[in-house]
Amino acid sequence: MNQAYLYDALRTPFGKFGGGLASVRPDDLAAHVLSAVVTRALQLDTGLIDEVIFGNANGAGEENRNVARMATLLAGLPLSIPGTTVNRLCGSSLDAAIIASRQINTGEANLIAIGGVESMSRAPWVLPKTDKPYPAGDLALASTTLGWRLVNPAMPGEWTVSLGEATERLRERHGISRERQDEFAAKSHNLADAAWNAGHYDHQVVPVPGIELLRDESIRPGSTALKLAGLKTVFRPESVSDDGGTVTAGNASPLSDGASAALLGSEAAADMLGREPMARIAGRGASALEPQFFGFAPVEAANIALKRAGIGWSEVAAVELNEAFAAQSLACIDAWRIDPEVVNAWGGAVAIGHPLGASGIRILGTLAARLQASGRRWGVAAICIGVGQGLAVVLENVNATRN
Repeated sequence: MNQAYLYDALRTPFGKFGGGLASVRPDDLAAHVLSAVVTRALQLDTGLIDEVIFGNANGAGEENRNVARMATLLAGLPLSIPGTTVNRLCGSSLDAAIIASRQINTGEANLIAIGGVESMSRAPWVLPKTDKPYPAGDLALASTTLGWRLVNPAMPGEWTVSLGEATERLRERHGISRERQDEFAAKSHNLADAAWNAGHYDHQVVPVPGIELLRDESIRPGSTALKLAGLKTVFRPESVSDDGGTVTAGNASPLSDGASAALLGSEAAADMLGREPMARIAGRGASALEPQFFGFAPVEAANIALKRAGIGWSEVAAVELNEAFAAQSLACIDAWRIDPEVVNAWGGAVAIGHPLGASGIRILGTLAARLQASGRRWGVAAICIGVGQGLAVVLENVNATRN
């Protein structure tokens, strides 16, 4: 079996909802990062790219259903390169990496461009078609920005609660306090700010032409748990009783816009690209559970990926866990029984943002960069997915100087 390697990864700065990237179409964001990651491979003959695979959670608007193909065309790549779009909601671009790595493993491809994109600002409203023509009543538009819409009435009600209410139920099950959530969120903001100031994202982030945004827009330097404690809960009213709300805009990831891209290839791709790989895809895992407890699904996904990589948690030096909510992140970290200091050391999605389809490649690229910077060998990228799924990938630093 051929080995699959990550050769490069980059992304745009992540903009906040209605913010710096709101004027940019998602297909243009995707084309920009795709073009940028290909251009950085100075030696590459673009005709050698076997396929383009992008993740996208919405696809209902300007993405035009298959944003991978749209981005390939808009980036000016050869028309002969096929493109496919993956939708596993928040895990879409990490799934693109998993799918591409399998193609490389089996020898079907030597070099695949992967990525993900989401413009939550530009996600359209949709109007359902009626059962009969000329209905007499009113119809309501449904937002495609986030979460359930046009729900099948056969779905049990407990499955279709909002993501925030689902997180409240998860934190109740695992005993995660509001104080821990706010402390985690404040730390995410300060770590992200410190990472930007230290230059850790300089090689990972490419600005969007014509847009002044140079770094992630949602980061709030100097955040403290005390400041966050003053925010009102969103999904349940605050209460002194056990069923009071704890999830706020401060301890949840924000609605975001952005795109990410990467190059995956076989060992032979090193000669095509004129560069050595960053990391090997050593293990992959997917899991599922009750939809309302989606935030806990990365636990088993990561355990499966580690087992397939042939290592245990004691050997893992770095974890990138997408922070959909502080509460679900804490529940996963507690379940893994790992040192919290190895998790999201350069900040996470609570601060950086979570443009759904782009987040998987963001955490994968950041994980590879952290391993390179530390010289450590093993890392895990994991992400929770709405409707009760989780994905994880284990990376092995091919330039490791220590375990």
